Amino acid sequence: MSSEHFVALLRDARRARREGPDAIAQRQRTRLAGIVAHARAHSPYFRELYKGLPDRVEDPMLLPVTDKKQLMVRFDDWVTDRAVTIEDVHAFIGNPALIGDRFLDMYTVLTTSGTTGTPGIFVLDDRTMSVTSALAVCMGRAWLAGTDILKVITRGGRMTMICATGGHYAEAVIGARLRKRRGDNAVQVLSANAPLPTIVADLNRFRPALLAPYASLGALLAGEQAAGRLRISPALVVLSAEGLPAGGYDRIAKAFNAKVQYSYAATECTFLSANCEYGWLHVNSDWVVLEPVGVDYRPTPPGTLSHTVLISNLANRVQPILRYDLGDRILQRPDPCPCGNRLPAIRVEGRTADILTFSTGHGEQVSIPALMFEVVDAMGVELFQILQTMPVSLRVRLRPAAGADPDRVWQAVHSEITRVLAQHGLDHVTVERAEEPPAQSSGGKYRAIIPLASTST
Repeated sequence: MSSEHFVALLRDARRARREGPDAIAQRQRTRLAGIVAHARAHSPYFRELYKGLPDRVEDPMLLPVTDKKQLMVRFDDWVTDRAVTIEDVHAFIGNPALIGDRFLDMYTVLTTSGTTGTPGIFVLDDRTMSVTSALAVCMGRAWLAGTDILKVITRGGRMTMICATGGHYAEAVIGARLRKRRGDNAVQVLSANAPLPTIVADLNRFRPALLAPYASLGALLAGEQAAGRLRISPALVVLSAEGLPAGGYDRIAKAFNAKVQYSYAATECTFLSANCEYGWLHVNSDWVVLEPVGVDYRPTPPGTLSHTVLISNLANRVQPILRYDLGDRILQRPDPCPCGNRLPAIRVEGRTADILTFSTGHGEQVSIPALMFEVVDAMGVELFQILQTMPVSLRVRLRPAAGADPDRVWQAVHSEITRVLAQHGLDHVTVERAEEPPAQSSGGKYRAIIPLASTST
């Protein structure tokens, strides 16, 4: 998209936020109707799926639910451009030298590592990239005061991204394009899978003004900064990929003496939300429909934790994401957020895939989400990882905070985990201490909870 289109999108986003919820809802309805019409006109898959629906659809609940597994099987029928084929896309993403390049000279291709299920391949059009850029500018204006911007400028505007670099992952593609546009002296891209001392040394040499790591790596780097091994002074730390307990963000901010911001997004929808100072994430609902739902896909009321969430990306026309099961458990705020932002406010409580399920002594099934173990983060722990190794066994990997006594930390963590289990009638579940530290996934992230079906990590 041209710069004029970007400017128009930016102006529209600002205007929508000034005009309020009714104006935002009207944009959402109009854009949903438009992308549904485009999908059924140009995608054989959606033409078949939407057979029998009304000519104009403004209510997302009229649409069937989709998910990554079923869509990837029908990739060639799913896309709306007949020139896009899974064979050609595979050839493109199989070449690491093409990371950051445009597919067919007109699209952006992103992949996911499949940490929690089926790997995904997503094709984004220029409209999506322009919407993402416009909403990113809106986020930046909300995050940075004039003094913060001055700090970034006086420190050379240098930016470091720490992400998975071995594939066409979203952060790797963005990093490659930024380096091409601004040069290696302005943008540094480090591999999240590199040894921590190597990352620290590279950061000390580059001294970024903006630091953008995965959230779990941000926690590790805060520990290195507090210990004096890392010596950088970024004006802003932007975390991505995973959530942290509230105390985790505060520790990072204190260690770097910097603002810490984060967003909730996905490769399927790169512009989902951004945080506010009260710890809520505000959904860009002029460009995305986000539906918290239960197991039966019926709406979950505000104030109630959902089983999963459905998203409809209202920007991407080449590969429509419509009523797509993202797999995250969210809580929508039932009242206006005190920050004054009138966009819907949510908190993400973890993925449906990040739930431990056990059998009680009476044969009943009990599920415990990652949220229940977040208190562990406040016990002198820099990073923790709980693996379910058997139906009634857990293995806990710990990285104690700098200066903390490992044995005392383990005693406190063991006590807290067994207390949570006992509350759920699971006294028979054993909890063992792992010798190895938390392990990264192939995508460079640290999952806090790894259920039995995923313990290959």
